[in-house]
Amino acid sequence: MGLVVGLIVGACALIVVLCLGCCFCSRRKRNKDNANGDHDNHVIIGAISPSAAPAPHSFPSEHPKRRKNIRGLVVGLIVGASGLILGLGLLVVGLIVGACALIFGLGVFLWFFLRRLRREDDTNVDDHDHVSDMFFHDSDFRHGAAPRKFSLEELAKVTNMFKGEKLGEGGFGAVYRGYLRDLDTHVAVKRISKASKQGIKEYASEVKIISRLRHKNLVKLIGWCHEKRELLLVYEFMANGSLDSHLFKGKSLLNWEVRCKIMQDLASALLYLHEEGDHCVLHRDIKASNIMLDSNFNAKLGDFGLARLVDHAKGSQTTRLAGTIGYMAPECISSGKVSKESDVYSFGIVALEIACGRRSIEPEYEESKASLVAWVWDSYGNQRLLDVVDQKLCMEFDYKQIECLLIVGLWCVHPDPSSRPSIRQAIQVLNFEAPLPELPSSRPIPTYHAPNTSEVRPSEPCFSCLTITIPR
Repeated sequence: MGLVVGLIVGACALIVVLCLGCCFCSRRKRNKDNANGDHDNHVIIGAISPSAAPAPHSFPSEHPKRRKNIRGLVVGLIVGASGLILGLGLLVVGLIVGACALIFGLGVFLWFFLRRLRREDDTNVDDHDHVSDMFFHDSDFRHGAAPRKFSLEELAKVTNMFKGEKLGEGGFGAVYRGYLRDLDTHVAVKRISKASKQGIKEYASEVKIISRLRHKNLVKLIGWCHEKRELLLVYEFMANGSLDSHLFKGKSLLNWEVRCKIMQDLASALLYLHEEGDHCVLHRDIKASNIMLDSNFNAKLGDFGLARLVDHAKGSQTTRLAGTIGYMAPECISSGKVSKESDVYSFGIVALEIACGRRSIEPEYEESKASLVAWVWDSYGNQRLLDVVDQKLCMEFDYKQIECLLIVGLWCVHPDPSSRPSIRQAIQVLNFEAPLPELPSSRPIPTYHAPNTSEVRPSEPCFSCLTITIPR
């Protein structure tokens, strides 16, 4: 404010001085011209009529006016100089005040910024400490029964300083190919992004859960590393990558026998998670990109970052909404409740994708075929199931097997969770140990229910805490 006032006063003072100077010069010139003009007239008239010449004392009559002009000029100069000095003074004061205000403002901003940065850093420290505590207090980790602990230097070497072949990348980090000389084996090293808080939590969840699991159709966790704020997981290397790269991206053509074997392996893995372990494990993110294939195309289920342990008696839990669009059961979206049935729904989507060779949602397709579930169910109702079979198979498949897979897939994606089979029941039908279920000819309309507020923890609301992946 002082800066503005100083500039205004100084400018006004300069304008006043300039105006007074211009007025004085203009008036002086005019008076001089008038005086010269009168003198010439008197000379001419005097030459004609000397008696008409003015008296000598008539010339000094202009001197008082000149003195007044001089005094006005002096006063104007004094006033202008005073105003200029005052304006410069206010300008200096304004600059000083403005500079002080700017410094103060920057100081306050810096203080708040550093405070927030420190708070975020403390949060990250808490998350990392939680991971450290988990490793330290878990008896399996302390007694060597769990996956091996690697140093950061070891993993940097086996991945060529994390500049080697990148197998994949997601929101929580990247996966690199590496080679362990002491084990003479290739591995996949998952490096969690430092900027991902969710990634840190999923890291802890994945290590805690998968370290307890032992099954031939689950991707094996070989080791882990938590050092210098770096979080890394070391998995067995799956030579043929993920299922989606073969089904949707044309990496290779999977014949019908291989596809049947993949479904059997996936069903076996899910049966182990739901019923055969010490705890029921809800995977919550079963999809084609999380089904890995080894060199012999044996399928193994991976990525347990969203998995949850629950008691067998409970069988479900209310939690934050998580999963991938196209694979999530309707009740998960409406209530936030995950269960064995929601995993079975995802299993059914994968079954339909394997039989049809396309994603569950294809926005580019015509409306009747955009949703895989709706399209297959319409074809089932019209008794034209062969129309949906992957054309890349060139009709080289067993009709009964593919019909069975498609119907079991529809059974698993029934909108009503209570109408879905357990994974054990689905396996029995796929193995022709039980008859095919009778399904409605048209797809049932899903019904949505508001979540029971008594089951939802206040810190984890169903709709505001979303972790949803969009398939690519």
